[in-house]
Amino acid sequence: MRVVVDLSRCQGYAQCAFLAPEVFRMHGEEALMYHPNPDDSQREQVERAAAACPLQAILVDQLKERDAAEASPS
Repeated sequence: MRVVVDLSRCQGYAQCAFLAPEVFRMHGEEALMYHPNPDDSQREQVERAAAACPLQAILVDQLKERDAAEASPS
């Protein structure tokens, strides 16, 4: 899984850090730091964190599913 945060949209509400602390954390009061490739075992927490973002600044990409779709013949 790949996580991308639009840091220009992020306002530091920290809902993601509360819901998925192993992936997202605040550095200071407003700067978000995050793990761009968390383990799939954290998928549920990461998806909840993305859904809870008031500015919808978090994108969760499902790499395995996309790669499988690109590899299969049309």
